[in-house]
Amino acid sequence: MAQASTLESLLMPGEVIKGHAKYENECHRCHVLIRDKGQRRFCLDCHKEVRADVEQQRGFHGRNKVASQQECQECHTEHKGRDADVVKLNEATFDHKYSDFELRGAHRNLACATCHKSGKKHREAPAQCSNCHKEDNPHKGRLGKLEQNCVACHGQSLWSRIDFDHDKTEFALTGKHDTTLCAACHPNDRVEKTPRQCVACHRLNDVHGGRNGEQCKKCHSTRSWKKIAFDHNKDTKFALNGRHEKARCESCHREDPYKVKLKRNCHACHQYDDEHKGRYGLRCETCHKDTDWNTTKFDHQTDTKFALHGKHVDTACDACHLANLYDRKLPTNCHSCHDLDDSHNGEQGDRCERCHAPSGWRKQVRFEHDVTHFPLIGIHAAVACEECHLSPVYKKTPGDCNACHKHQDPHKAALGIQCESCHTPNGWQVWRFDHNLESEFRIDGAHKKVHCDACHFEAVETMARDPRACIACHRRDDAHRGQFGPRCGRCHGTSSFKSLNLQQVQHQAPQTNK
Repeated sequence: MAQASTLESLLMPGEVIKGHAKYENECHRCHVLIRDKGQRRFCLDCHKEVRADVEQQRGFHGRNKVASQQECQECHTEHKGRDADVVKLNEATFDHKYSDFELRGAHRNLACATCHKSGKKHREAPAQCSNCHKEDNPHKGRLGKLEQNCVACHGQSLWSRIDFDHDKTEFALTGKHDTTLCAACHPNDRVEKTPRQCVACHRLNDVHGGRNGEQCKKCHSTRSWKKIAFDHNKDTKFALNGRHEKARCESCHREDPYKVKLKRNCHACHQYDDEHKGRYGLRCETCHKDTDWNTTKFDHQTDTKFALHGKHVDTACDACHLANLYDRKLPTNCHSCHDLDDSHNGEQGDRCERCHAPSGWRKQVRFEHDVTHFPLIGIHAAVACEECHLSPVYKKTPGDCNACHKHQDPHKAALGIQCESCHTPNGWQVWRFDHNLESEFRIDGAHKKVHCDACHFEAVETMARDPRACIACHRRDDAHRGQFGPRCGRCHGTSSFKSLNLQQVQHQAPQTNK
């Protein structure tokens, strides 16, 4: 044992209690040197049961906020001698609500010694009812596990006053069960494994003789056998509407409904009423109502992915639906039904609706020619289709001007076949060719009055490309008989051959032989 230092011995205010005597000379076990605070953690290191109470918020030290937070020495003062009372518990004033067993009812009038035996700690007092009342138990084990929980039925005022709430069990008492004697269901006070099925008690009352199963509560309530709680609309997956509402139960339920599950589709009961002979499937409710077979509700516009418009509205159903509706899904594209009507022989694809409307093949044709490679501009917009499309196979129609206007070409192809180079679709007389900008030969002077075919008497592609070769057109006009070469423009202007421009000519002295 470590001895207290001389300083600690001088500062010790007195002896500790007998329980702490063996640590009296080990000041460090309870104190921080020269400090009056910080002892709490040392106390709890030894008094582990108190530490557990504080941490788990139980017992006096865990439930009382002051005791759970302040320094232990505030209540338990040491160094007052070997026989000092450091607990200072006043049983007369102690508030039992800060313990794990609050005193209620008859317990309030009991003497402390009734539960707290001499020589034992107060915390060691028993807390289970059976610890004190084992001899008072009239059930003698017949209640099974329930006897370990007396408070489930009894309060703390009187044994004879029962506080048991049956509604908190797995079988709430309602209707006539609420006034039934306990012994009627619990003979000999036995409560464990009591059956909860109606038929366990009421099998002899079953007027159905078990034919409708054992789930009595599906139809009956606890108020009375005759008050039927069963609602076919809410309690089943088949609501009774229309004529079904007045049909007798046995019309459909010829056997035990809990053993023989009836099919909910119309055809199961009405297969002999089906004038379609199953061709339209088994889902009669798709078209018919339960009020009357003749009243149909099927709407092709909203109930399918193919709304009926134009000539389709008056078409008979079996014109399209040749087989069972549900075994064979009809395609919704035009070509599937109208492939034999296709005058284009498939050349325009199978999406007829791009051009045609359901009102008729020749009505409201809405083909947009402008989205093709040949938009209709100018006079072309007023031309009848058959002027260009000589057959219904439109895809192979050529798009160049010459293909249609070859016989209208006054140039006889001398200017090529790219008519659009000069002309516009607004008319042959409207043309846009600019010889000065779009060729290598500028038109000015006397050339402005010259007709095109005066020069272009052969195909443009074969003409000479040298813009200075005047002689190509004016060979017969050459008064010099070729003596001055083919480049007339060196001396002459384009206004007239008589207008000369001799400033450009540089004469050189003739060379002589020396």
